[in-house]
Amino acid sequence: MSEYHNPVLLEESVSALIGDVSGVYADATFGGGGHSALILSRLSRKGRLLAFDRDADALENAPKDKRLTLIHNNFRFIHNFALLHEVEFDGILADLGVSSHQFDTEERGFSFRFDSKLDMRMNAEGERTAADVVNTYPVERLEEILRVYGEVENAGRVARLIESARRLSPIVTTGDLNKAVESALPPYADHKWLAKLYQALRIEVNEEMRSLEKFLEGAAESLKQGGKLVVITYHSLEDRMVKNFIKTGNIEGNEERDMFGNSGCPLKAVNRKPILPSEEEIQTNTRARSAKLRIAEKI
Repeated sequence: MSEYHNPVLLEESVSALIGDVSGVYADATFGGGGHSALILSRLSRKGRLLAFDRDADALENAPKDKRLTLIHNNFRFIHNFALLHEVEFDGILADLGVSSHQFDTEERGFSFRFDSKLDMRMNAEGERTAADVVNTYPVERLEEILRVYGEVENAGRVARLIESARRLSPIVTTGDLNKAVESALPPYADHKWLAKLYQALRIEVNEEMRSLEKFLEGAAESLKQGGKLVVITYHSLEDRMVKNFIKTGNIEGNEERDMFGNSGCPLKAVNRKPILPSEEEIQTNTRARSAKLRIAEKI
């Protein structure tokens, strides 16, 4: 499991998640199974855990435990499966973003470090790849994706560079993409700039923001009263969505009240400020550097 993915804020997130050790819990992002393993170690024999992952590679990490039900599907459908399994959750955990395994597997095309097919699908059965995005999207849409999802500097110029390159020949590999945008690279910290570019494309390919919105809505519906929602985010866009949903019940952050002045928000924040990883954890796991942990309770 540790070779597949080193879980971030492990102790903090699981401790916040579990109340009733005989309860029913969800690990919405199973990955290498690190969070699930700790959850199972703290549950009684009556406890249950439903774990979700759309990446078939993650299924190979499943331990043989009768209390665990592993679901090969997108976590956006968590409420559908709660209804199917006739459960309400005592707690739901989500560790967002990409696993170390996905980044480090060359043929998955998630990283600019390798020259591989431009794929980036978390579910290998998905129809759209990153190559489809860069080769078929209108330049205006490409610019919007790069600006909004990656906060890429000079997004318009980068989109036009991609358009110019694809006119000459299709952009098929990560190497093709890196070459297409080479003239836009900053003179320093070019790896950080490329990381933003690849993040933007990955989010679009996997519809991550839409999936997160549907997950948050489904999680709120699927929790018991007093149940905990525990979410680890890695970039400002998804963290803002989680923060807004906890505060107002929608990702836009617009608080809605009925005619009596009552808020329709189903959650309340447990921690006003996000919990951050320690310096020690960041030193041993660089992926933890940008992590933020937010905890909410079902009202």
